[in-house]
Order: sequence, then structure tokens, then C-alpha cells
Amino acid sequence: MNISSIMSNPSMPAASVAPRAAKQPELREAFDNFVGETFFSQMLSSMRTSVGKPAYFHGGRAEEIFQGQLDQILSQEFTKADGHSLTGDMFQLFNAPRR
Repeated sequence: MNISSIMSNPSMPAASVAPRAAKQPELREAFDNFVGETFFSQMLSSMRTSVGKPAYFHGGRAEEIFQGQLDQILSQEFTKADGHSLTGDMFQLFNAPRR
């Protein structure tokens, strides 16, 4: 099921999806945080494996230990900055009434 089939289905009016999402801001925030942080953490992890260690300015073992915490903070900040636009259509599908 895709978003266009939900919006064009006469048995589920498109107007019923938006107010239902507006009534649940805590759910939307939790959804944005989960999806955004998962997406951005996977993106950062993939980036870290594809880029080698720099010749200079590498923190050694300490940098390797704390890299995961830095990536977690970065993914949280990326989610705060742009998570809403990333998860908009997914949230509508997630929050659509079930038949």
C-alpha cells in the first residue's frame, strides 16, 4: 500500500488522515526520533567504514572508543534539524487507519 492509494481511496477520505496525525504530536515526535536517528546513524556508520583513517589528526584508540557516542549525538542533531521532512510520508502511512 502506498500513500497515493490511501489518499485516493474513497472509503478513507484524505481529510481523516491529517487531523488524526495532528492529534498525536507525541507519537509524531517519537516516530521522527526513531526513524531519523536510525537512518542517520546507519548513514554515519556507512560513511565511517568507507572512509579510511586520516594520515594526520587521528585520535588513535580514544577516538575509536568515543566515535560511537559522537555518531549518536550527530544523528540526534541531524534528526532535530531535518527529521520531520524525512519521515513525513512514512508517518502518514504508519498512522493511516487499518481496514
